[in-house]
Amino acid sequence: MEVLGPRICFIIGGPGSGKGTQCEMLVEKYDMAHFSSGDLLRAEVESGSERGQALQEIMKQGQLVDMDTVIELLEEAVVKSYAENPDKIILLDGFPRDVVQARKFEHKVCKATYVLFFDCSNGTMTERLLSRALTSGRADDNLETIKKRLKNFRGRHNSRSGPLQGFRSADKSLCCRRKRRNIRERLQRSVFIKKVGHCI
Repeated sequence: MEVLGPRICFIIGGPGSGKGTQCEMLVEKYDMAHFSSGDLLRAEVESGSERGQALQEIMKQGQLVDMDTVIELLEEAVVKSYAENPDKIILLDGFPRDVVQARKFEHKVCKATYVLFFDCSNGTMTERLLSRALTSGRADDNLETIKKRLKNFRGRHNSRSGPLQGFRSADKSLCCRRKRRNIRERLQRSVFIKKVGHCI
């Protein structure tokens, strides 16, 4: 299934870095489409399918779901969104996990137009996830699993700008490294917002 037209924005950051929060702001203010790889995986689990049951065990252990499954779910979401509203920018929240996955998605589905990376300390991310655990009911919101998830994320991105390798154009990428409370201000003043504001 080949997609030629969608404008895709990769949203990269560790668990609890605020990706979903900032995506909500972008959706509300700029009317973008928003898909979280984690939400799509959890929806598959909730469906009770055989694949969903297998995914549940993987996620409970804090392990990574295989690349092909993630890309397949995202491809279906992108195709559906583009068919319903081809003018919307599509935010892929929590994707890609690394440059290899990004290249595979771009080869199979379509090229990314923009990339945003939210960089937070392990301490900040752990604090946010433990706070979320009080109400989320998610199987992966517990301290032991959080540590595994952070270790997996740092292992894939051993340099602070690792997730942006291959996306160095200032018109295409933004790395938010400030404290979380300043990310929204930095994002709203970014080249990304200036560019998409003219496109919407």
